[in-house]
Amino acid sequence: MALLVKNGVFKTVLRMAVPMLAGTFAMNAYNLTDTWFVSRLGTKALAAMSFTFPVVMLLVFIMRGLGTGAMTVVAHALGRGKQQTAARITTHAVFLSSSLALCLTVAGLLTIKPLFARLGAAGEVLILTQQYMWIWYCGLVIRVVQMMFADIIIGTGNTKAVSFLMVGGTVLNFILDPMMIFGLWGCPKMGVQGAAIATVISEVLVLLAAFYFIHEKYRLIVFTSHSRLRIISSWRRILRIGIPTTLSSILTPVSAAIVIKIVSGFGRAAVAAIGVASRIEMFAFMIPMTVGMSLVPFVAQNYGAGRFDRIRAVRKGAMLFALIFGVIIAGVFLFIAHPLGRLFSSDPEVVDILVRYIYITCFGYGFMEIHRYSGFCMIGIHQPVSSVFLNAIRVIILMIPLAYFGAKLFGICGIFWGRLITDICSAVIGIIWTGKILKK
Repeated sequence: MALLVKNGVFKTVLRMAVPMLAGTFAMNAYNLTDTWFVSRLGTKALAAMSFTFPVVMLLVFIMRGLGTGAMTVVAHALGRGKQQTAARITTHAVFLSSSLALCLTVAGLLTIKPLFARLGAAGEVLILTQQYMWIWYCGLVIRVVQMMFADIIIGTGNTKAVSFLMVGGTVLNFILDPMMIFGLWGCPKMGVQGAAIATVISEVLVLLAAFYFIHEKYRLIVFTSHSRLRIISSWRRILRIGIPTTLSSILTPVSAAIVIKIVSGFGRAAVAAIGVASRIEMFAFMIPMTVGMSLVPFVAQNYGAGRFDRIRAVRKGAMLFALIFGVIIAGVFLFIAHPLGRLFSSDPEVVDILVRYIYITCFGYGFMEIHRYSGFCMIGIHQPVSSVFLNAIRVIILMIPLAYFGAKLFGICGIFWGRLITDICSAVIGIIWTGKILKK
């Protein structure tokens, strides 16, 4: 087990972050694979998949929040040298995630038709959506436990194993998708249902591999009797971090939806340009994202060990890295903005808006990562509510008002300048806030 409280700070974070690059790329490619194969079935099938995205993303945020809570508490126990406590909490986290997943499965299956009809699906598209989500919900318990295991493995510091699981799951899904969707190599043709079945099968295999790491390698599953009081105690500790983390995560897609609504007032080309830009940014943030994924377990373990000197060092180093990376990626984007625009669209208006967006917002990429890193540090030192308020300041107090008034006063570029100001201000607030917390 890779304890994160002994070796050099930056060497340890680098050892964790580099393997996660492949895993992060695989995670981003996972959904693209499903979408691309389903798009071969036609517009109706692709529309059905599109209707599933907001519901799937909401449930993923809930699962990720729960996983982050478990990861943080387990990493804290490992940092204190409490192996048995970490194993007990991991086991109780499986009980909690399985129970929640079963409740969500039942609720989801009972509300598929009215929910997606309310979202706008109708006719054959609604039928296809129901077919996909029925199978997706039936595999929800597997998905939730598998993600919980992956987060806890990150908490041990072994990001190589998690990267292996992510890449393996994506490869399996890539192989199974065409077999199940189009009926290749003896499989019946199942269309969108095949995409859902392929996802469930790949996640079952990933779950088995993750269980091997959790149980056989790290001994973090215990089968002895569990008292009700200890289970409730573990659940309380996990949810104390998991619930605020989930709320903080949900703010991001909500703000994105509101900003898109503001952008839509400038026409379809503007919406298309912002949609393309968001996907480009997703890949631009892959490298700093791997550092961010390493921060929570590193900070949590060192918090458990009382090594605040190491927490201060990693905070300073990560934020400096974010600034340097931001400058580099801004320079790259300024150089390739026009070619990127023409690659994704032949519409001159879309390209023009996309280029203007990149020219303005790219200078805030490093500051945006500083804001994220601040939130990760807060979660690692068991200050999840502070992380929620930090993100709320960014979204509610800064981003949405600045986007609205920027659009009213300066047109579409006012929205982009609002985003840049938001990134800079939220980074400064994050630096000051985390500094004050660590001084205590």
